Amino acid sequence: MGIIQASIPLFFVLIAAELLFTRLGRRSFYRLNDSISDLSAGTLSQIAGIFTKLLLIGIFAWLYDHARIQRWTHIPSWPDGAMLRRGADGGSLDWPAIVGWAAAFVIVDVAYYWFHRVSHEVNLFWAGHVVHHSSEEYNLAVALRQSAVGGTIGWVFYAPLALLGMSWVQFAVCYALNLVYQFWIHTRTISRLPAWAEAVLNTPSHHRVHHGVNPEYQDRNYAGVFVVWDRWFGTFTPEREEPVYGLTTPLRSWNPLWAQVHQYVVIARNVKRATTWHDRWRCVFGPPGWRAESDGGPVVVAPVSLHAAIKFDPDVPAALSRYALAHFTLTIPPALWLLTAADRLPALQIGAAAFYVALSLTNVGGVLEGRRWAFAAEQARLGALGAASMALLVRNEAPLWIGGASLCCCVISAYALWTNRTAFTLASDERMDHLHRELAGR
Repeated sequence: MGIIQASIPLFFVLIAAELLFTRLGRRSFYRLNDSISDLSAGTLSQIAGIFTKLLLIGIFAWLYDHARIQRWTHIPSWPDGAMLRRGADGGSLDWPAIVGWAAAFVIVDVAYYWFHRVSHEVNLFWAGHVVHHSSEEYNLAVALRQSAVGGTIGWVFYAPLALLGMSWVQFAVCYALNLVYQFWIHTRTISRLPAWAEAVLNTPSHHRVHHGVNPEYQDRNYAGVFVVWDRWFGTFTPEREEPVYGLTTPLRSWNPLWAQVHQYVVIARNVKRATTWHDRWRCVFGPPGWRAESDGGPVVVAPVSLHAAIKFDPDVPAALSRYALAHFTLTIPPALWLLTAADRLPALQIGAAAFYVALSLTNVGGVLEGRRWAFAAEQARLGALGAASMALLVRNEAPLWIGGASLCCCVISAYALWTNRTAFTLASDERMDHLHRELAGR
């Protein structure tokens, strides 16, 4: 099990602790629909990582084996052994290994800074990163709101490390530790750290700025662990007032699948609308707010106010919110099973399980919005799951209590949906109207 997957229980414990702390302090940092959307996007990201991590590590390992600089020069190999040597007289520190690991951690953090920066400044890369910024809240659950597709192009920024002779194991460990560090800075419960920490490390205060849509906070504070890169490269801004969180053009959806792909749709439609090849190129590789003059020109970020900001919060019956929470909770165990067992499963079984989890979480998002399509899609999912449970019972291929419980859950859930069918009123064309406004830069 990888470092990030092993950290998942700790993540949930800290989320629960933050939620309890904020509730006791009568502060509203969490909303059920937003948090379900955050965790759904994170789940899809981890499942996609089954495939994208193989791409990243595979390219890295190939470059290390065939093109690292040590193959062509007399430069020593990068120290990546155990930092503690054991012997008959006890143990001793291996200082070359310690220096090698420390250097690897710092260099991975530098590479992350540039990958993160480009992910905000180039539209194609932004499309893979935008999901992390699409929540209008800021809490530890938002830290898990990650991209499912961004990793397919991120390897470009880490490939030079393989050429320098860093092994893929050392890179994978340092990269995972870098991401785990960034979890705790997604909080509003910590104001400032001591001055020395604020000067050197990426802190909650610095990262809150990064998530703000305030014009003065746009595209600032890209650091992973060490904020010194922002200070050196001119992208640092201190927190002067609490930011307004989210996107300049709000996502307005709890659908985790749409959150992952919506910016690619925007890019494709902008390319289709462009009239010259120069404009098409800029639609893909220009900054996210770029628009051709014939399409209204670049988008200007308007001033925002924390007190005037209206958050996306569709009015759905409490029964549907409880339904969404229940089925999100029921989807997490098979998702965790898939993550832990993927290396032992055939590709077809991995694909089927990934499809089921993605469909379940997408439907949950649609239920939280009261989407018409979600009613039909969820009824179809329950019907298929009920039929599969019945088949397993008839063939005696599953324990009676598992098959019976699954079948009963499907029947009860289908009845609950049917009794609330009139709440599914939001049509899909409303989202398309919002997309057209986004394409127009409004």
